Amino acid sequence: MKLRELVNRKIGYGIVQPGSSCDGGIPVIKAGNIIAGLNDVSQLNTTDPEIDAKYKRTKLQGGELVVTIVGSVGKTAIIPLDFAGCNLVRATALIDIVDKNDALWIKYFIDSPAGQNYIDQNLNTTVQPTLNIKSLEEMDIPMPDKDTRDKVVQLLGGIDLKIRVNEKINRNLMDQAVAIFGEMIWSQEKNGTIGDYCTVKSGFAFKSSWWTDKGVKVIKIGDINQDNLNLNACSCVDDDKVEKASGFIVKAGDLVIAMTGATIGKFAMIPERKETILVNQRVGKFFLGEEPLKKVPFIYCTLKQDEVYSEVIGRGQGSAQPNISASDVMTIPCVIPVQDEINKFNEITEPIFTSILKNQNENKQLANLRDSLLPKLMSGELDVSNLDI
Repeated sequence: MKLRELVNRKIGYGIVQPGSSCDGGIPVIKAGNIIAGLNDVSQLNTTDPEIDAKYKRTKLQGGELVVTIVGSVGKTAIIPLDFAGCNLVRATALIDIVDKNDALWIKYFIDSPAGQNYIDQNLNTTVQPTLNIKSLEEMDIPMPDKDTRDKVVQLLGGIDLKIRVNEKINRNLMDQAVAIFGEMIWSQEKNGTIGDYCTVKSGFAFKSSWWTDKGVKVIKIGDINQDNLNLNACSCVDDDKVEKASGFIVKAGDLVIAMTGATIGKFAMIPERKETILVNQRVGKFFLGEEPLKKVPFIYCTLKQDEVYSEVIGRGQGSAQPNISASDVMTIPCVIPVQDEINKFNEITEPIFTSILKNQNENKQLANLRDSLLPKLMSGELDVSNLDI
């Protein structure tokens, strides 16, 4: 069936010009929010209620399927029920499936190689990758019998549920660490700067001619979501570039921050990976020594403070594109207690950060399992008819 035959509302894109965030505004979902994961409404930008009122066609109720159609095209999400009342922006499209039970089936098809191949073949790449609504409407969706669809969704959905549970656990763990930090550290007088704790440097300036589709992954500002890195879409360089950028190799527990553009001020830990990972310019690396996990709790929780984040954003203003230097980050005021107190806090909370990395690693393995099963289940290569689910 054509995708347009399976929807309640006509497939359409969101608000063209949502404007700047405003107090009392309506939360709007951007492409970056879909890529990072829809976890917390409070993390969304907002638009003026008058602008929102003009786009009732994409007003969300919860349970709808959404897909990115500009830039990183083809990323999907099901709208959580607690996001009801939000709206979308121009780079995203609403697909309001008649049967909400089939919304996940269609999501998984779009995620599959077959769905992604269709998108790739229909992209307009004149300025930046864009999928027009007409092409989305004409996508052919395989619809086997309901029992098969339900079983496939249960199998894949079970994996995604475990991933979401781990993500929630990690958010709770981080909240615990920040709460301990508030009691032990942040209640004291601000008597120092971030540079008193560690050095921050902007990443290596890779030449544009060095970029490749495969090879050694390089973290750019667009790969950094708050508390989470998207390493699946990283640009790469050949192995022979590693030595040139050896000062910007990162490992599990290292901390990076975006210093330019829309993601300015967002930061995340490096997850456990066997492969070599490098850091690009305009991404700040916090130099925490050979065992970063022993030092990352203090600086991570410092950056989590609203005053520090506001300082990062404030210092980044004043030009067409938000921008902050590594030296600016290092001069941001913070609490620097005596070393024994810092050591005590790091020792108490290091197990929390270790657990967070462990859960992230498990999620990576679960995602790999889901992605390996996805094409086989969607194509029927794996027969689920005899499964008792």
